[in-house]
Amino acid sequence: MKKVILKYPLMFFCVFLISISPLSDLSANELMTKRVIVVGGNSAYPPYEFINKNGEPDGFVVELTKAIAAEQGFEIIINLGDSWSDMRRALENGEVDILQGISYSQEREKILDFSPPHSFVSHSIFGHYNSPPVHSLEELKGKDVILLGRGIMHDYFIQANIGANIIPAKTLWDAVNLLSTGLHDYAVLATKPALYLISTHELNDIKIITKDIETKKYCYAVMKGNREILNLFNEGFAKLKASGKYKILHDKWLAKPELPLWLTRYATFTLIILASGLAFSLVWSHSLKRLVKIKTHALELEIERRRKAAEELKRQQQQLIQADKMAALGILVSGVAHEINNPIGLILLNLPTLSTVYSDLQPLLEEHYQRNGDFMIAGLPYSQMRTEMPLMLEEMQEAAKRIKRIVEDLKHFSRRGDVKHDDEVDINAVVQTSMRLVENAVKKATNHFKTYLCTNIPTIKGNAQRLEQVVVNLILNAAQALPDTERGIFVTTFFEASTKSVIIQVCDEGVGIPPEDMQHLTDPFFTTKRETGGTGLGLAISDGIVREHGGSIHFESVVGEGTTVIVRLPVLEDQK
Repeated sequence: MKKVILKYPLMFFCVFLISISPLSDLSANELMTKRVIVVGGNSAYPPYEFINKNGEPDGFVVELTKAIAAEQGFEIIINLGDSWSDMRRALENGEVDILQGISYSQEREKILDFSPPHSFVSHSIFGHYNSPPVHSLEELKGKDVILLGRGIMHDYFIQANIGANIIPAKTLWDAVNLLSTGLHDYAVLATKPALYLISTHELNDIKIITKDIETKKYCYAVMKGNREILNLFNEGFAKLKASGKYKILHDKWLAKPELPLWLTRYATFTLIILASGLAFSLVWSHSLKRLVKIKTHALELEIERRRKAAEELKRQQQQLIQADKMAALGILVSGVAHEINNPIGLILLNLPTLSTVYSDLQPLLEEHYQRNGDFMIAGLPYSQMRTEMPLMLEEMQEAAKRIKRIVEDLKHFSRRGDVKHDDEVDINAVVQTSMRLVENAVKKATNHFKTYLCTNIPTIKGNAQRLEQVVVNLILNAAQALPDTERGIFVTTFFEASTKSVIIQVCDEGVGIPPEDMQHLTDPFFTTKRETGGTGLGLAISDGIVREHGGSIHFESVVGEGTTVIVRLPVLEDQK
């Protein structure tokens, strides 16, 4: 049975006498049967490793170490020291056999052997609420910067010669506490552990200045050459990942980010306000519908005499209801987009690392395959996995990017009307820029793409980037509507003297739009391409942008023959 002992001097001394015996002649099996392995760690590095309220080692890496020992059948002593610098010396002096949580660096690899990373630790720049913003570690030159003594960032600052005035702290809590005194400028600390301590001790005067400035691999490590012990842990770690036990531990401790207490309270307060606003909106909407029903009934009594007035009232009612829906939708979209951005950002950060890990492992796997024949990985033959794994990672990357693009569309939709439209804009330049942005997509869709840009078109007052978004959306929609590459897309610009407007016309020879769908084209989330990834936001966003410029969008379509989209934008007053 695995034994976990913390801070029992006599027993630790006995184990130490065992641990100093020669290792060079011990195999992995002899290690498991002849000695207890002493595992070192940090007593204040939550949620990875810390001392809990019962005075016992706890945290993600502690539970992972226990699970590996149980899986491999050897006994351990977990010694979590108060000072990280002391634990580093304990490993170097042979007082502990292995450290269960240490960040990887090439410099450290000169004296240590590392396991594959069991997790990743991001580091952020922390400061006070009145601290000036900084966006890189180099901007900390000349500043008082608190770092964990002999921690990975401490090593990095010295090796990179950042030029900051380094204030080493014995423990992570010492670092956070030093920062809260206001005597120093900044601290560069592990994000999750620091946020946990800030929240626990309610240090409301500290905030993150720049989040996730550096992300490091977090591994097991032994002194150089002590591969027997490291191999035991690597083998046990691989078994836990294959069985799914590792994922359970990871999700338990690291799946949800630790939030500062003030942020939790702020989120709760915001939720209460939103709930109250939603309740008021529902009551108001119900009252409005009731009033509409009463007025409509009264007007129906005189429908023959007042037909035009009734039709105008109905139109106004629809606008009011739509405005109410759009207001509620804007609040919802903004909140959802913000919540999705955080996890999708983490996915996009980690996927390249996973791809790199696989690329680094592939030569070893291929060598094993050539020597020993096919073998199983994750329930599938390696001969199949070596072709499918890169595709799977690439598909995951593209899917995550697509989610990010959808979130950006949602954010643009919720921020309608918040962009200035004061510039003089050349519509031909807008079209040419948009064409460059969609060049690859157009080349794949058609062999017949033509543009007819009229010269001497008056400029308009607006925002070129927003109008480029409209043209990009219209051209991409046209490309997606083409059934084959022999159908064409034609983009035309000209000045319409009768309406004193600049016209952008996008025609395609695609499948066309059914008559019943024409009236819904600019409705948010309405799409006929949902099975191919359409979100229904492109035309809704484009319509909003054109209206912001005082213009209009008109659609003409014949099923089976194609669609024409006409965008009218008013020219500047002095050019009419």
